[in-house]
Amino acid sequence: MIYKDYYKILGVSSKATPDEIKKAYRTLALKYHPDKARGNKTAEEKFKEINEANEVLSDPEKRKKYDRFGADWKQYEQTGGQPGGFDWSKYAASQGGQGRRMSREEFDETFSDEGVGDLFELLFGQRGGRRRGGGRTSVAGENLDAETTLSLEEAYHGTSRLIQLHGQTIKVTIKPGVVDTQVLRIAGKGRAGRYGGPYGDLYLTIKIAPHPVFLRRGDDLHRNISVELYTAVLGGKTQVETLRDTVKMNIPKETQNGTELRLLGLGMPIYGTKNEFGNLYVKVEIKIPEHLTEQEIGLFRQMSALRG
Repeated sequence: MIYKDYYKILGVSSKATPDEIKKAYRTLALKYHPDKARGNKTAEEKFKEINEANEVLSDPEKRKKYDRFGADWKQYEQTGGQPGGFDWSKYAASQGGQGRRMSREEFDETFSDEGVGDLFELLFGQRGGRRRGGGRTSVAGENLDAETTLSLEEAYHGTSRLIQLHGQTIKVTIKPGVVDTQVLRIAGKGRAGRYGGPYGDLYLTIKIAPHPVFLRRGDDLHRNISVELYTAVLGGKTQVETLRDTVKMNIPKETQNGTELRLLGLGMPIYGTKNEFGNLYVKVEIKIPEHLTEQEIGLFRQMSALRG
């Protein structure tokens, strides 16, 4: 199996703290995200590598296994430790910086029947169903974690994502109305079980990118619009763009600057329901006219005099 230096991929040292790994991952994921590099195959492959590296190094147990065995712990898991499925012999010698040289006594102990069980426990945190006398119990597969970022429009309309994990592509359908940091469980898309055990699950964390116009609060949306002074004073209608379409909104006469008007049912879809939505709140920002003519200035002076 080809060894990948996950530390080098994320640009951190092998002594990096979890926070340093998290920061490096987020910076690189943002740089190479498919939404920013559409059609760039190099960036897409880089994004896959970044996610793969983060999945291992952000998990303390996986990182411990990786630091000792490099990529070989994956091979061990896939073969279930069956004879002939894993090259144990190279762990009797130096592993090129990925491990240390074992003594003969350590090698014999590690790869005896009992030692293999200890190694299995080191690799996977459990005995893996091995019993004395050769009996085995089924063991459920490990759950997997992944993360993806959606635009607010995608969260509004619903979308899908292709998640790349360990050489497999998983298509995930995301319903409208999903919220930031929501975790979706995709049953049976984790690692394979051992000895007939069921597959684990995939837990996908959803991130919603900030929007330049709309601010989301729960299922409601908020935005600002600019309204002409005359419309605010006399009343009228103005067009408002929503995530659904463009609508006409009534502006009551004498509307004050900063007034918030509500448009029912034009907020976010309520996740898991049908035809239920939050509201859109529109904050009025009155636009003061510029480049007034002398006649216009005179009229404003007349109004000012009338108001006393």
